[in-house]
Amino acid sequence: MRAIDSERRAAETFSPHLHAEDSMAAYWLRQVTLRLRREVCWRMHMPAPNADNLSESLGMQRYWEEKKNFFSTDPTAKYLTGLLQEPPPSPKGNARHGSFGWTVEQLNLDDTSVFVLALALAAVFDSAAGSVVSACLNDQTKTRPTLALAQKLWDRPEQVLTLADPHHSLFRAGLLMTPFRESMSDPFIDWESPVSVPTLVANQLLFPGSPLPTALTPVYTPGDTAPDHRDTPSVNPRRVKAALHPDTGRAFHIVPILGKSGAAHRETLRAVAHLSGRPVVECKSLPGLLDNPQYLKTLAAYCWLRGFDLYLGEDAAPLVLDPGNRENRPHRQNASYWLSLRFLPVTLFISLTDRSSLKTLPPQLLLPAVSVPAFSFRERADLWKELLGPKAGALGTAVNECARRFRFEKETLRRIAEGLHVLPGPLSPADLIDACRAHLELDMGELAQPVTPRFEEESLILPHKQHLQFREVVHAMKSLTEVHYEWGTAKAWNESGISVLFAGPPGTGKTMAAEILALELDLPIFRIDLSQVVNKYIGETEKNLKRLFDAADISDMILFFDEADSLFGKRTEVKDAHDRYANLEISYLLERMERFKGLAILATNRKKDLDEAFLRRLRYMIDFPFPGVEQRKRIWEQVIPNTVDRSDVDIDFLAQRFQLTGGHIRSIVLNACLGAAVSGEPRVRPHSSEEFKGVLRMEQVIAAVKREYDKMDRTVSLEHFGPYADVIEKMEKEPKK
Repeated sequence: MRAIDSERRAAETFSPHLHAEDSMAAYWLRQVTLRLRREVCWRMHMPAPNADNLSESLGMQRYWEEKKNFFSTDPTAKYLTGLLQEPPPSPKGNARHGSFGWTVEQLNLDDTSVFVLALALAAVFDSAAGSVVSACLNDQTKTRPTLALAQKLWDRPEQVLTLADPHHSLFRAGLLMTPFRESMSDPFIDWESPVSVPTLVANQLLFPGSPLPTALTPVYTPGDTAPDHRDTPSVNPRRVKAALHPDTGRAFHIVPILGKSGAAHRETLRAVAHLSGRPVVECKSLPGLLDNPQYLKTLAAYCWLRGFDLYLGEDAAPLVLDPGNRENRPHRQNASYWLSLRFLPVTLFISLTDRSSLKTLPPQLLLPAVSVPAFSFRERADLWKELLGPKAGALGTAVNECARRFRFEKETLRRIAEGLHVLPGPLSPADLIDACRAHLELDMGELAQPVTPRFEEESLILPHKQHLQFREVVHAMKSLTEVHYEWGTAKAWNESGISVLFAGPPGTGKTMAAEILALELDLPIFRIDLSQVVNKYIGETEKNLKRLFDAADISDMILFFDEADSLFGKRTEVKDAHDRYANLEISYLLERMERFKGLAILATNRKKDLDEAFLRRLRYMIDFPFPGVEQRKRIWEQVIPNTVDRSDVDIDFLAQRFQLTGGHIRSIVLNACLGAAVSGEPRVRPHSSEEFKGVLRMEQVIAAVKREYDKMDRTVSLEHFGPYADVIEKMEKEPKK
């Protein structure tokens, strides 16, 4: 009896000491091995064993009776046929979950389907099977079995026809893979195409007790500690529990986990899984695998066999959805790919940061989205103190300031804190700010450009009233954390930041003031490119504004809208669809401005053209007037570089005679310096040892003033230039021929 069992065990595979753990799988692998051996015997006995496939196909009918007779009379073939009569074990109620026997029972497979599954498994499991398959197919290049080979091996070849259907349960469940071909609207499977079992699935079918593959890690296991109440999903728990009830008959579903980047997606998922009572594993596979649609189906099939649900985190989800690159992945464009998974009773959880990604998914597969609770200011501050431990004590109010400025989520805070712990010694507020800023991922595309501040406050020359208003803005931004979160104004004002209007003629210092604020407050500043934001197509401007403000919401920053009247103009009477959508854009803009938590600066030289509803929402409005004589004098003195000898320049005369803005004065000084650079004058004053890089003469400045007036298309009389009128006359006098 032991000898017979030994022979039968040896027939399970071609390779020695290679055995399946599941008894049902072992039986059917023996069936495959025995039939392959018998087929090889027949091929060696054939009158023309090396005939080409065409000759062999034409002679099959002629040799059919001879083949049956060979199986019953040849000693070896007869022996193998006798071994094939062994009855299969009964899996009823005894098969382990996810095993070969359990799968046969769950899918209610007939013997033909079980044999084809075992045939495909044998080629994956046994490395020696490939050459035997090649011999049976009479093609050394083919080492994987086909349905054509299954017909050769099976006693009732007509029954294999049922497998040539992509809707067969083996294909629907992701247990078998084969290339599909399209013939008009009728998909079919090529008889000569290889059929195979994915390695993950094969290992589970043969060895149901094997550990998790490296591509998957546990997220939640029943019996784990219940998640904190804060991580409970923001949907009705009873509805979640009903939708995700652990019922083997349920279908494939997708549950979006919506939250900001770096949010506590996994904690929220654990809360959902705790309600459903089902284990969840996460795929952390390589991008090259998840880009393959078949691999996701393989993962789903494996999870079904193991009784798991599957989770794709923030990094993995874009590789599966990838809505921005559909032209290169046609299976993402239509719902048929996702609908092909609907027969697998698995829930797929996907972490998303943008609800628009759901458009690529069939609505009939979607369950209600689960929102990840956003971290509040107080939770950020408390977590900072917890993560930084003793180092937080030396930071003082910088922790609260950082918690307001950088609205990071839980996982991002953990990563930043890990990096800060590496720094030796106590932390400074600058260390904390710099570490947070290094983790910013600002993607505004072509909508905004970063600005490098060039000026300090001494460069901004304003009347006393406007200077006080400017300082009020600085103090307001620096006090925002205290007033909002200690005094309690945050709730009433929706944690909003500050919006400021700079109004005045061109060149009066609006852009300079914005750059000075960026330096004073240590905030990045972005200049909004209105030519990119405003779009003539209906709805596109609103999309651009959403993208802009969504990117800016992650951290305090300055958004500088120059020529804001083109975007914040008055709403008009509705005469057509364009007017209606233009008004909607302004309304949307006003709403986002109120929710913006940073500093928004709008600059305009047409204040009257701004919408009144918007003006009411501004915290501060600063008028930048034409500078008076004293302001102009200070601007002249400041703009001329200290490295230039300006002893010949009559600054009092220039300030009194010419009503120019700071921008125009800067342009004049630059042009005068460019003209003076080629004069070749000595750079040391008489009776002085002081050396300069250049010398600036009044005549050069007067000439530059005249050019600036011409550029502005403003006329100015010779009398206006006083004693320097002759300089202008010489400039405009035509030379004698």
